[in-house]
Amino acid sequence: MKNVIIIGGGIIGLCSAYYLAKEGAKVTVIDKSDMLDGCSYGNAGMIVPSHIIPMAQPGVIHQGIKWMFNAKSPFYIKPALSIDLLSWLIQFYKNSNQEHVNKSMAPLRDLSFLSKELYQDFARSINEFRYQEKGLLMLYSTEKVGEEEIKIGKIAEKMGVEVGFLDQQEVKELEKNTNVDALGAVHYKSDAHLSPNHFIAFLKAELNEMGVKMTSNCSIIDFNVSEGKIKELLTNHGNFKADEFVIAAGSWSVEIAKKLGVKLYILPGKGYSFNVENLLLKPTIPAILCEGKVAVTPLGDVVRFGGTLEITNNQDTKINIKRLQGIVEKVNQFYPDLKVDLPETKKVWHGFRPCTPSGMPIIEKSKKIQNLTIAAGHAMMGLSLAPASGKLVSELIMGEKTSLDITEFRSS
Repeated sequence: MKNVIIIGGGIIGLCSAYYLAKEGAKVTVIDKSDMLDGCSYGNAGMIVPSHIIPMAQPGVIHQGIKWMFNAKSPFYIKPALSIDLLSWLIQFYKNSNQEHVNKSMAPLRDLSFLSKELYQDFARSINEFRYQEKGLLMLYSTEKVGEEEIKIGKIAEKMGVEVGFLDQQEVKELEKNTNVDALGAVHYKSDAHLSPNHFIAFLKAELNEMGVKMTSNCSIIDFNVSEGKIKELLTNHGNFKADEFVIAAGSWSVEIAKKLGVKLYILPGKGYSFNVENLLLKPTIPAILCEGKVAVTPLGDVVRFGGTLEITNNQDTKINIKRLQGIVEKVNQFYPDLKVDLPETKKVWHGFRPCTPSGMPIIEKSKKIQNLTIAAGHAMMGLSLAPASGKLVSELIMGEKTSLDITEFRSS
């Protein structure tokens, strides 16, 4: 029986634990937090096979520079005298080309569709987490953005994603529950959504039944490494020995890997979300409001709104009110009958999405440390890609043939 320690109790770490335990491994998950909050809890809950184009793509730098000067824009890079930031930006610039996009689309599509299949498996056994397949509306309000979204939609369609192209009236006919002020939409029918909080609770209960140990509030002090292998993990909760180790700690993976002499190019992208309850008229189909990159997800009695990507550091916990206002304004523009108010800051969730300069997640066995596997850098698609990522981690550790080709998910 393989003894595996997973560092990181977010959804990537928990899914890795699930598939490893299923294969008979003895698994311990450790996390520096109480595992009650994090990116896995506050995200939009979208499962998006439609998202086949990585963040690093042609035109994104030009658009990003324009957004930098708009306080309410969905994207911002916090200036800093940092070698890590400079290195990340240089690599992002190098990756923002069509060749990179072309070689990334099929792997992202395959990873997404595998994840969706695995979510369907979970939901068939017991759907305690409100899994629904209603698709995703990419709503746009201007012709320019509409042309861009339709172009992407047609690429996705050729890649096997089920897509509908809707005009203004067709949007209103599909989303009957509330007024939608949009010029049109691309409807990704292959997409799905669920309640992140309920899924995490379900997954933890499953892991508990499978005998997976959870150690919270556990800080990594160091590693004992000998002959290219981790012999022992030193923490404030004592020392841990195992056959295999996994780093799946989101944007904190960088500093953990650094203790092993492993370089990861990941920066935190801060995002916000908030829930609105008791809406008389509310959307029933998840949407992204394209001009503001705002995510809208119906989750039972509440609707979750989320957005912004601030490339920053893990200590930057301040909520930027201007960017929050930008989210609210876009919501009220596209859904004029909702009349959403600016939420109190204490009711706003924020978290750090781990962003790689390629826009691709890292799923690999370390070249430097024999018994180390890395699963990090999923940015805003952590929940969407988690089951497939966890299954691949399990296959790598158990020495099985991977379900997918993971060449494009290597760190370098």
